[in-house]
Amino acid sequence: MYSLSDFDFNLPPERIAQFPLPDRSASRLLHVDGARLVDRQFADIIDLLQPGDLLVMNDTRVLKARFFGVKDSGGKVEALVERVLDNRTVLAQVRASKSPGPGVKIRLADAFDVTVGERAGEFYTLHFDADVFELIEAHGRLPLPPYIEHAADAFDETRYQTVFNKVPGAVAAPTAGLHFDEALLDKLKAKGVNFAYVTLHVGAGTFQPVRTEVLSEHKMHTEWYTMPQATVDAVRATRAAGRDVVAVGTTSLRALESASQSGTLEAGSADTALFITPGYQFQTVTRLITNFHLPKSTLLMLVSAFAGFDEIRAAYAHAIASEYRFFSYGDAMLLTTQARAPRI
Repeated sequence: MYSLSDFDFNLPPERIAQFPLPDRSASRLLHVDGARLVDRQFADIIDLLQPGDLLVMNDTRVLKARFFGVKDSGGKVEALVERVLDNRTVLAQVRASKSPGPGVKIRLADAFDVTVGERAGEFYTLHFDADVFELIEAHGRLPLPPYIEHAADAFDETRYQTVFNKVPGAVAAPTAGLHFDEALLDKLKAKGVNFAYVTLHVGAGTFQPVRTEVLSEHKMHTEWYTMPQATVDAVRATRAAGRDVVAVGTTSLRALESASQSGTLEAGSADTALFITPGYQFQTVTRLITNFHLPKSTLLMLVSAFAGFDEIRAAYAHAIASEYRFFSYGDAMLLTTQARAPRI
């Protein structure tokens, strides 16, 4: 049985990548092959995948979800959209000196008003008077992760999105996908690697550390995902051919595994609060491309379940000593599950 302290590690602040590299595919790649660690460049992924392998990518698009504003009383407010419920309503984190009650008007970005509705746990319901997506895109600010110290600029607005983003709804990027550029995707396609897509709208909860020493007491944040039938069909064909299903990022993996909880991968849309810790039996994903994750985070627990606790601990120690770049704008790893999934 593992506890929270088992997933803590000391990360020098200078190892946290504050800015992306100009070239997406110029990142480093740590290939974790059991106990063997191989230092590579991300572009080497072409040599590490085989014809018939399937890359499953998250096509979510990050919203310009952060707003500053004022209540009708004059009090200052900061709002972070967590989820779009419909084209007039969102759930949001709201910071204010005094919590706004139902019916309070808030003027955001000095551009438009929203009305506070009912509380939903830690979130507030905010009602817009016009299309949510249009107002967010026109007036919001890109919500970079809390450990990135600069304000988002025009370069971030491009680089904190994947080149295959399509469906708006996330408040954080599926960062493993940031390493792919169009040229690299074209080379993979030419080699015979196949592509499929899921949508999982990453929430701000992805940055929250676990705070309970007993892992089973942790309440996992929920995220919305969609599993297309075309992706289900592609996964089944890949597994039937004996090739690898490679999740690009923990978000793609969570979507695939969440849609596999019946014992077979199923198409559909749903909320997922799947909390993966060591001992979890992976149903669908056999390889994983992922960045390096925060201490005490659910994502560090997930990759430890996938590739092995001791293997990940050794890989992180090697990455720190070898000056890899960590977190959203950092370098990547390629992992293989300890036991390849028997079911499709």
